[in-house]
Amino acid sequence: MNSASHISLAQDILALLPQTQCKRCGFEDCQAYAQSIALENTPINQCPPGGQEGIERLAQLTKRAPLPLNEEHGVEGTRKMAFIDEQWCIGCTLCLDACPTDAIVGTHKSMHTVIEAYCTGCELCVPVCPIDCIELEEATPEQSGWRAWSAEQALEAQARYDKHKARLDLKALRGPKTHTQAKRLHALNEQQPQAPSGTVKNAPAQKAGAIDKAALLQKALQAARAHPSSTP
Repeated sequence: MNSASHISLAQDILALLPQTQCKRCGFEDCQAYAQSIALENTPINQCPPGGQEGIERLAQLTKRAPLPLNEEHGVEGTRKMAFIDEQWCIGCTLCLDACPTDAIVGTHKSMHTVIEAYCTGCELCVPVCPIDCIELEEATPEQSGWRAWSAEQALEAQARYDKHKARLDLKALRGPKTHTQAKRLHALNEQQPQAPSGTVKNAPAQKAGAIDKAALLQKALQAARAHPSSTP
């Protein structure tokens, strides 16, 4: 299989993933997992939100055996919904960057709340809360995997995640203030292409390891324009 075929396969795999961006598969996001399945033959049974039905869908696409869910990555269960105890929330904003779909709204030192329609149940907001005021409630009793999550919800989650990444990119370029923002800035810097040979001789030399903020800002702005924000 050539590189173009691998890229096409990765896109098809991504379309079959639930887009919860929960990282339980062991990868940074659903796209990274899809690429690893296509390019590195990573097992297809590492996505608890997709459950056994999700594994069977991936097996049919990749022509692999539909293995049982690898419980090292979690178990299939009902979809959860994050709930913030607003009486205890101190407005630290740590959960805002942790939420992959920007389903949490609030400002510094003010009460935060969860927009239920956009919560994927990824649970990433829970460990970053310094006072444990975020709890998880069952959103789909007696339903799990793709029975608890629709294709329309997956598309919405993916679109919101793309906007979330663009937002973090812009924040990181203005100066890393949190570990999450520093990681995004590092990732953006690694994505920059190497300068071609034969560059202008009189161009000012750039220090080793320096970050081309203008180029990174342009990249982040392009991503933001590609996924214009809308009022939740």
